[in-house]
Amino acid sequence: MTHPIELIVEEPMPGSYVWRLLETDDSGGNARVIGMAFDPADSYEVALAAGQGALNHEIRRRKAPATAP
Repeated sequence: MTHPIELIVEEPMPGSYVWRLLETDDSGGNARVIGMAFDPADSYEVALAAGQGALNHEIRRRKAPATAP
């Protein structure tokens, strides 16, 4: 079963935007951070684009077939 992943962008300080990826459990609760910005962005749009890239990467990583040992 897959768990929902949420992308959020916050402005902890004026003009400084950071993104985070949160994954919830099967019931939609107990969110845990699975990815976050290393450095703040100067605009909401830049932070959003970076977060979307990270989300797409996470989706592709989870869909990748497992390699045999």
